Amino acid sequence: MPRSAPGFWRHRGVTAFALLPLSLLFALLSGVRRRLYRAGLLRVERLPVPVIVVGNIAVGGSGKTPVALWLAAELKARGYTPGIVSRGYGGSTEGVAEVKAGGDPTCFGDEPVLMAGVAQCPVFVGRDRPAAARALLARYGGVDVIIADDGLQHYRLGRDVEIVVVDEATLGNRLRLPAGPLREGVGRIAASTLVMAHGALSAGLRGRLGRVPVFEFSLVGEAFERVANRHDRCDPESFRGRRVWAMAGIGRPERFFEQVEAMGLKVGRRPFPDHHGYTPADVAIEEGDVLLMTEKDAVKCGPFAPADSWVWPVRAQVAPGAAELIVEKLDGSPTA
Repeated sequence: MPRSAPGFWRHRGVTAFALLPLSLLFALLSGVRRRLYRAGLLRVERLPVPVIVVGNIAVGGSGKTPVALWLAAELKARGYTPGIVSRGYGGSTEGVAEVKAGGDPTCFGDEPVLMAGVAQCPVFVGRDRPAAARALLARYGGVDVIIADDGLQHYRLGRDVEIVVVDEATLGNRLRLPAGPLREGVGRIAASTLVMAHGALSAGLRGRLGRVPVFEFSLVGEAFERVANRHDRCDPESFRGRRVWAMAGIGRPERFFEQVEAMGLKVGRRPFPDHHGYTPADVAIEEGDVLLMTEKDAVKCGPFAPADSWVWPVRAQVAPGAAELIVEKLDGSPTA
C-alpha cells in the first residue's frame, strides 16, 4: 500500500466496514457513470488517431509511468510517433500545457516532467484529457498515437487499447473508496485489453481476471547517476563503507528501499508521500554521507540536492508478447 494510504485500507476491519455505505454509493455512482458513457448518453470524444490508456483501479503507485515510458519506446521502435497526455497531478498549471524536458514539476507535476525527459516525445498535461490530446495533435501533426497516462477512469476520452497496471499489494482490502483503495472493482480489470502485472499475481486474483492477457514486468536499472550530472555514473560498490540514505516519495517507497538493499547496501530509509513537495531540509545529509533517490524524486530535488546525491533510473522490463499484442490491436489485426 502507498505510505500515505490509511492503515485500514489494508484490512477489512471496523473502520472499513463503517465506511462501507459510502463505498457502495461511490461504486453505484461510478458504475452508472461508466454505463452512461457506454450507452452513448454521455459523449465520448474520439480523436483522429488511436488512443492507448494506461491506468489502474487502485489509488497509489503500481508502475503506470514506467509502463507508459516502455510503451512509448516500443511504439517508436515500430515506426509510430507517439505523444503522451497526463493529468499533471501535483502541478499548478490550469488548462492545457506542453511539458518540456527539464520543466518545473511544481507547474506540470513530477511524472509528466520525468516522461518529457525520458520519452523524447511530446507531452501535454490537462485535467481535460481530450483537450490536452487535441492541443498536442494541433502542435505536433506527425503524432499518430496518443498514450493517456493514468486515464482509465477518464471515460470521456475514447480509447482503442486499455492497459491496466496491477500491483497486487496496492489492492489492499479490495473495497471501493473510501473504505478501501479501489476506484473500480477488481472485475473491471477483465474488461481491459491487457494487464501489466508488477510482479507475480496470486492464483486467486488471476482467476478473477477471466481471459484478459497478463504480462508481468519488473523495474530494472543499470547504474547510479549523480543527480547534478547524470553522465557521472557508478555502481553500488562505490558506496560501501559510507553511511547511505535512501529517499523515496513514490506510491510504494519500500519497493525502492528493498531494491537498494538487495544490492548489498545497508541504508537509512527516508519515505515520503507520493508526489511529495521536497524542501532542502528533506534532502539534508552530513558531510561524507550519500543520498540515493528515485528518478521521480530527482526531477524535483535537482536544484538543491547535496553534491553526493545519486539517482537510480529504472525502466520497465516486460514479458515478451505485450508490445506485439498492442500493435496488433492498433492495426486492427486479429490477435491470437
